[in-house]
Amino acid sequence: MKVNKTITLLTTSLTSFLTPFMASSINIALPSIAEEFKADAITLAWIPTIYLLAAAVFLVPFGKLADIYGRKKIFLSGIIVYTISSFLCAIANSSMALLFFRVIQGFGGAMIFGTGVALLTSIFPQNERGKVLGINTASVYSGASFGPLIGGFLTQHLTWRSIFFLNAILGIIVIFFVLVFLKGEWKFSTGDKFDLAGATVYSISLVLLLYGIADLPGTTAILFIACGLFGTLLFVLHELRTECPIINVRLFKRNSVFAFSNLAALINYAATAGVGFLMSLYLQYVKGISPQNAGVILVSQAVVMACVAPVAGRLSDRVEPRIISSAGMFLTFLALVCLAFVSDGINLGIIVIILVLLGAGLGLFSSPNTNAVMSSVDKRYYGVASATLATMRIIGQMSSLAIAMLFISLFIGNVQITGAVIPLLVSTMHAVFAVFAALCFFGIFASLRRGNVHANHELQKT
Repeated sequence: MKVNKTITLLTTSLTSFLTPFMASSINIALPSIAEEFKADAITLAWIPTIYLLAAAVFLVPFGKLADIYGRKKIFLSGIIVYTISSFLCAIANSSMALLFFRVIQGFGGAMIFGTGVALLTSIFPQNERGKVLGINTASVYSGASFGPLIGGFLTQHLTWRSIFFLNAILGIIVIFFVLVFLKGEWKFSTGDKFDLAGATVYSISLVLLLYGIADLPGTTAILFIACGLFGTLLFVLHELRTECPIINVRLFKRNSVFAFSNLAALINYAATAGVGFLMSLYLQYVKGISPQNAGVILVSQAVVMACVAPVAGRLSDRVEPRIISSAGMFLTFLALVCLAFVSDGINLGIIVIILVLLGAGLGLFSSPNTNAVMSSVDKRYYGVASATLATMRIIGQMSSLAIAMLFISLFIGNVQITGAVIPLLVSTMHAVFAVFAALCFFGIFASLRRGNVHANHELQKT
């Protein structure tokens, strides 16, 4: 079947733009949401976190369903659910209603995350993969770039609800593109059965684990985490025995590139996803900057990421991805160390420089790492591989926000952020960024440990 590669790349890039655009714009809007709903700091942190939790739970099951029943079918369904839930978020009349609709939004996001990269990998050959994955990654970072800028403007002039309305409009545009231009279907595991029991154990275990992490240092958090880990063990044992697993766990044992690339992604996102959340609070509460101006400052990181990612992706078609990704992880580590020493009186220009360094590091890491994961497996596993990598990203993002929530609970408590607690907010940032830097330092070694991708392909040819 002949497929228009350009249209496919454009369509998947639009969805890759949409979801991070929402995430980064909502970070800017959090203080305004807190003011309208009188939400405390913990409830505020749950607004981005609960979306990630819902997305993480369903990612791998939807990745497997896409391999069996069709990647375009799941992809389109996800965009529809995401668009409807964006509208519902826009008309929410309480913080609890907003949190509920964010769960539905995460459900749709899981269908998008688990299939977009798999579609690209299915259509583009090996020698073009790094280039298109770099463009796709640039779309992600472009969404993150415009999110703070546009989100800040909309929040300041049209209220935070306009962000969700805009996402619903963009979602309708993407649906049109998929229905009109994305022809064909891609499924390579049509003979497989869907492992409902495994998917159920997986989802419940992940909910328990991630909720426990987010609930730290609550009294029941350890119990939730223990139950989640026990459920994960049961899931692994089940997957080893079942004929059609939703995750081929043997890939992690036999394929070092796949295993360590996913581990590196997990660590990278765990060390960086909370930066936007904390810096948004810092710029608006500590520095007293408007949402719009805070967005202008935060956009510097994402713009650099969007510029670097396509170059890094193209380079990873010729140079081993582990070298480029590890260099990116090192730059990210340096930026996080700098953020750990940011004070309330620091010049805004220095903050921009640090964010630029962070953006360069993330741009160098992401697309080569994605190329490594998708190039290390057979095409029948593209959906699951894409979903597994996306799950590592979501769990990493969730863990990053959970670390931030933990330190907010320890340093500030369950109160609204006012002038009296601003010194505590700065101390919280120092502690969180120090933990992030330590994680990223270990991530450098995980990235280097993965092994070579191009050398393995040359051996397979011979």
